[in-house]
Amino acid sequence: MIVGVVGLGLIGGSAAKAFKAAGATVFACDINGPIVSYAQLEGVVDGVLDAASIASCNLLLLTATPKAVAGYLRDKAQLINPQTLVIDFCGTKRKVCELGFSLAAQHGFTFVGGHPMAGLQYSGYKYSKGTLFSGASFIMVPPVHDDIALLDRVKQSLAPLGFKKFVVTTADFHDRMIAYTSQMCHVVSNAFIKSPSAKTHRGYSAGSFRDFTRVSRLNEDMWTELFLENKEHLLGELDLLINSLHEYRNAIAADDAETLRALLRDGRIAKEEAES
Repeated sequence: MIVGVVGLGLIGGSAAKAFKAAGATVFACDINGPIVSYAQLEGVVDGVLDAASIASCNLLLLTATPKAVAGYLRDKAQLINPQTLVIDFCGTKRKVCELGFSLAAQHGFTFVGGHPMAGLQYSGYKYSKGTLFSGASFIMVPPVHDDIALLDRVKQSLAPLGFKKFVVTTADFHDRMIAYTSQMCHVVSNAFIKSPSAKTHRGYSAGSFRDFTRVSRLNEDMWTELFLENKEHLLGELDLLINSLHEYRNAIAADDAETLRALLRDGRIAKEEAES
């Protein structure tokens, strides 16, 4: 298999390492040219993904930010072989998929939206690892949902990454869920760590503090783009949380033990139901 990887950050670098370990030929490109050169020296990348090599790829993975992926697709769509399967790994799906499906129809290649449910609190190629996706879920947004052959093709093509579960959905439902399960976690964690108390937490914190603040260490450029692109769904979740926090605050301020106990009980039950 010949695989092209656009973007050699944490996600793209991890994908490149997994495919190389599986025996694939890997071409890659990145706005930071030295990263590609370094990956070549490591033996992870076989060559630069350019106008000549892109046509030879069986699989093309777009692992940059949504804006960068959109720009790449507009510039390179005419160079992509009609036999190539193109999958984006962006954190939001509506705009990328709309463009990807349109360009695929014009130029004859196959485009599928995708999002691996895996990552770290760190970014960049130096933190990438070939096992990053092992056991994780992969969300698919195909152009049509009843093309079983295409869904199987995606699964087989991504087999070296080690995904355990594949979920098929629409771009809008993906973005609505990701606003809650991912983006909200990053917003809240990033805001929480700004308390002056954070500077003196050592000796007073344990697992709950570490777990809650892990994703406050983020790539602000990437997450700014993702938040604003998905602001409709993210604002809805933020408003729900803010309203809930007001309820807790008011109960505490009023020494209203009965209301506070009910709020805490409802949260515990909601967690139990979410995991059932």
